[in-house]
Amino acid sequence: QVQLVESGGGLVQAGGSLRLSCGASGRTFSSYGMGWFRQAPGKEREFVAAISRSGIYTYYADSVKGRFTISRDNAKNTVCLQMNSLKPEDTAVYYCAAQLRDTYLTTKSRYDYWGQGTQVTVSS
Repeated sequence: QVQLVESGGGLVQAGGSLRLSCGASGRTFSSYGMGWFRQAPGKEREFVAAISRSGIYTYYADSVKGRFTISRDNAKNTVCLQMNSLKPEDTAVYYCAAQLRDTYLTTKSRYDYWGQGTQVTVSS
C-alpha cells in the first residue's frame, strides 16, 4: 500500500506557474505508475498527466500539452507537476494517484491509490 500527499497548490495569476509535488510513503515507489488528475467544481475528475514507473514514458491531456511537465524521482519517492502558462480554466483540485499495473495510465479507474488533493486557483 502507498500513501500520497500533495503539496504546492495555491493562487496564481493567469500566465503564472506553479509546481505541484506528491510524496509517497513506502519503499516500492518505483513499482507504481503515477498520474495527476484534476476536478473542477461541478465537473468530473479528469486526467492531466501520467508517468510510467521508469519515468521513460509520459502522457498529457491535450489541454495541458506543452504547458505542463510531469517528472518523478524514484530515489526521493516523489512525482512533480510543473505547470506553466496557467489559465483560469486550470482552476481545480489536483490529485496525485498511483497504480501498480503501469498500464492505461490515462484512465482514472486504473488507479489504486489517491492523495487528498491540493487546490489550484488561477485568477484572470
